[in-house]
Amino acid sequence: MKKPKLFDYLLLILLALIWASAFFNIKIATYSFGPITIAFLRVFFGAMPVLLLCYYKGIKVEAFSEDWHWFAMIGFINLVAPFYLIAYGVQSVQSNLAAILMSTTPLSSTVLGHFYTRNEKFNFIKTFGILIGFSGILYLFSDNILIDENNFLSALLILLGSTCYVIGGVLTLKISKKKNENVTGSILIWATLILIPIVIFTEQPWNSIPRVDSTVSVIYLGLVSTGIAWLLRFRILVNNGLIFQSQVSYLIPIFGTILSYIFLKEIITTKVLVSLIAVSVGIYFVRKADNNPNKIKAD
Repeated sequence: MKKPKLFDYLLLILLALIWASAFFNIKIATYSFGPITIAFLRVFFGAMPVLLLCYYKGIKVEAFSEDWHWFAMIGFINLVAPFYLIAYGVQSVQSNLAAILMSTTPLSSTVLGHFYTRNEKFNFIKTFGILIGFSGILYLFSDNILIDENNFLSALLILLGSTCYVIGGVLTLKISKKKNENVTGSILIWATLILIPIVIFTEQPWNSIPRVDSTVSVIYLGLVSTGIAWLLRFRILVNNGLIFQSQVSYLIPIFGTILSYIFLKEIITTKVLVSLIAVSVGIYFVRKADNNPNKIKAD
C-alpha cells in the first residue's frame, strides 16, 4: 500500500463527513417516512451507483449465483436490519446520540472477532480500549436530559443496529474472496428484494405526501451515504489499506455531533461530550493494539 498523501487524508475526511451526515438526514427523513420505507429507499438508491460501477468495470454481479443465500443473509443482517433499527430509533432520539451509539461498531467487532476469528484475540490494550469505549456508552445512557423511559428502547435498538453491522461483517468473511463491488452490489439487490414486499404490506408510502426536505434526505441517504460512500470506501481500501480506512471510525461520531448541531440545533450536553471522548479513546486503543506488530495474543 502506498504511503497516504494529503489527498488520501482529504478523501478519508470526506468519507467520514458523508457517513456522519447520514444521521441528521435520517432524522429529517423520519418527518415524512416510516423506518421500513427509509430502509427500502436507502438500499434502492444506494444500489444504483454500485451497480453502474460494476457495469462500467465489467464486474459480474453474482446476486443469484450458488452463493445467493450468503448474499441474502448478509443483505438482511448488514443492511435491512440496521437501516430499519436506526431509522426507528432516530424517530425518538437525537441524531447525535445515534452517531455516538453507532460508533461502537469497531469495539463490538473486536469483541466478536475474539470469538470467531483466529488472529483477532484480546490483549491488554484491546481490553482496556473496549472497557473505556463501552463505559462511555453506559455513561451516555445516564443522560436523563436526552435519554429517558420514553426513548430508552429506541437507543437500545440503535445499539442493536450497530451489532447487526458487526455480525454482517463477520458473515462477509465467508465470501471474502469475491470483489468488494460484486459483494456490495449483490447484498444491495437482495436487501431491496427483501424490503419490497415488507414496505408494500406495512407502510405503503405512496399514500402519503412527503415533505420536500424528507424526500431530499432519503435520496441523499441512498445515493450518497450508501452508494457513493461505499465506492469511496473501496477506493481508499485499494489505495491505502484497511488500517488507514478504519481511522474513519474516530471521525464519524465527532462529525455527526457537529453536523446535528449545525443543521438541527440538537442539544449537546456535558455527558454527550464525555461519552464522545470515551468512545473515541476506546477506539484509539483498540486500533493501536491492531497496529502493534508485537501485540501479545490472549490465551
